[in-house]
Amino acid sequence: MNPHLILASGSQIRADLLRAAGVPFTVTIPRVDESSIRAALEAEGASPRDMADALAEYKARRVSDRQPGAFVLGCDQILTCDGVIYAKPESPEDARAQLLRLRGQRHQLLSAAVIYQDGEPVWRHVGVARLLMREFSDAYLDEYLARNWDSLRHAVGGYKLEEEGVRLFSRIEGDHFTILGLPLLELLAFFNLRGIIAA
Repeated sequence: MNPHLILASGSQIRADLLRAAGVPFTVTIPRVDESSIRAALEAEGASPRDMADALAEYKARRVSDRQPGAFVLGCDQILTCDGVIYAKPESPEDARAQLLRLRGQRHQLLSAAVIYQDGEPVWRHVGVARLLMREFSDAYLDEYLARNWDSLRHAVGGYKLEEEGVRLFSRIEGDHFTILGLPLLELLAFFNLRGIIAA
């Protein structure tokens, strides 16, 4: 019998990506205070890469402790620009402030994925993408936020590249799936190796 895969995330896009790739899984959302963990890691001087990896691992471990035998996938995404780490915006005003700071700047998205089995890590990967935001107008920004706030409030940095947020960019370097928050190609290679999907 193939090992059971559990996605330890409430992210709709991650679930959609796995489903579209034909990967069988169930979802268990871990109870994790991400803000407190992120703040503690920042206070310790953790790098953005280590922060993304640690948050993904914490989520996977929390679920794995209660699901013996299953592969548990934890994920996290960090946006960093000029040494500043950005979180999901808490209000349209917060999103506007974030996007104004990112306007005309290069930033990085780091998408971490960690798989646990029986309380131990068995695989991990951190994908990195680099994006250049264009010099959009204040008027366009206000219209963009008015049209899209309900969706982008769930997105780090205040945009979703798979939606109208793509219009905010002039250059993108990196894997599309990493930008969406899941290093899918690397995951599929692991799933093939471990029999979660047919090779």
